[in-house]
Amino acid sequence: MMASLQYRLRNIVTIKVWLDTAAQDAERRGLAALRPLLESLAQATSALRTADWNADATGASHGDDADGGGPRRITGSHVR
Repeated sequence: MMASLQYRLRNIVTIKVWLDTAAQDAERRGLAALRPLLESLAQATSALRTADWNADATGASHGDDADGGGPRRITGSHVR
């Protein structure tokens, strides 16, 4: 059990590690122009991971909505 946990901890890829690896791979393939796109993707991923709405993945409501905060169906005049 402990060896499995150690393996998983060693193989966690952070956004920084992913970005460095992807940028090096792109450079090696002669695709240096991808770097700004990779950096933008890394920033967006980081922002999504740290967003407040991401804190609770149970589906519990976080608002004062009368309908309980669940998914909302778009009907009638909202559909174009």
